[in-house]
Amino acid sequence: MNVEVNASKSTVGVEYNKSVNDESYVAYNQRPETYIVPTVFAIIFLLGIFGNGILVKIFIKHKSMRTIPNTFLICLAIGDLLVMLGSVPFVSIIYTVESWPFGKFVCKLSEFLRDLSLCVTVFTLTMLSIDRYVAISSPYRIIRDNGNRALTNLLVGLIWITSFLFAMPSAYFAHILNIDVKSRIINICYPFPYDFSSLYARIIISIKFVLLYALPLFVITSFYGLMAKSLLNASKEIDLNSFASKQREKRVKVAKMILILVIIFAVCFLPNHVFLLWFYFSYPKSLQNYNIFWHVLKISGYVLTFFNSCLNPLILVCISHKFRSHFKAHFTSQRLHERRTVLRRKYSIHSSSSLKRNRLQSTKSTCASETTKV
Repeated sequence: MNVEVNASKSTVGVEYNKSVNDESYVAYNQRPETYIVPTVFAIIFLLGIFGNGILVKIFIKHKSMRTIPNTFLICLAIGDLLVMLGSVPFVSIIYTVESWPFGKFVCKLSEFLRDLSLCVTVFTLTMLSIDRYVAISSPYRIIRDNGNRALTNLLVGLIWITSFLFAMPSAYFAHILNIDVKSRIINICYPFPYDFSSLYARIIISIKFVLLYALPLFVITSFYGLMAKSLLNASKEIDLNSFASKQREKRVKVAKMILILVIIFAVCFLPNHVFLLWFYFSYPKSLQNYNIFWHVLKISGYVLTFFNSCLNPLILVCISHKFRSHFKAHFTSQRLHERRTVLRRKYSIHSSSSLKRNRLQSTKSTCASETTKV
């Protein structure tokens, strides 16, 4: 019995016998997630495109925003934009239609961009925590010199190259799996090769959990612990009114903002990791033990991994005064532009009608003059 196909045709948990007991299969129009999940994905898509798009625009438009931490944050926003554009529109329909309609290429692209965005997020947050520790532990250091900018750009490049390499197996192995359900074939975009045993899935899931969740969080926690120690020592040595103290205070604010981003990431990705580890490491018993709890955890965990990508801009706007002011300025300029456009149209219509009236009056005057001459 293939409970996972009964649950949903997401990219996890398809039984390897490629068939489903007809009695276990529930029609899509009888599942609540068929109506709820696409709506949630639509909200995620709109917020993600809008928020991350404005962040990138602010970074490009305003030179003052191109600081070292902001460079990493924009790297994060670009990764989120990619998953919004190349993955969300396609994976959102797996709870809406019974069979994957987009073909093999989109299946591979969607899985690739999802893993690419995850790697960019993890590596960027890790680098941000290291950067904040160095900045806070060295209050007299000027962090905006050309050398550090060049190093930052190099690190961003390495983040993208490493993320690309990490995501390549997903693009290579993702394929369309054909499942026999009630005498018809249902296509599923599946990330693990059918020819391999379930051991391959366990290895990949373990690697992702360790390298893209547990280990980065351990590194981040360690550096934040070192930050706290550095701040405690500094409070005894540095005058509160000194330049170094003010520099440290600014950097601590940025560190707090990054810590919140890390916490949100940890919360959003934990349910998905828990489900995948449980399902594949207890397989095939997990098929018999699959119940409403695991069903809800699987769907909510899957959706939360995408929800994380639209939360980052909202967090930055709520916490960072600079980002908030630029967001407000963006909306103000948009409203002014719309008002000017409306005024131009009104003026154009008014000018056009005035010109027509003048021409009409001129024509009447000419006719009257010609009549008088006659």
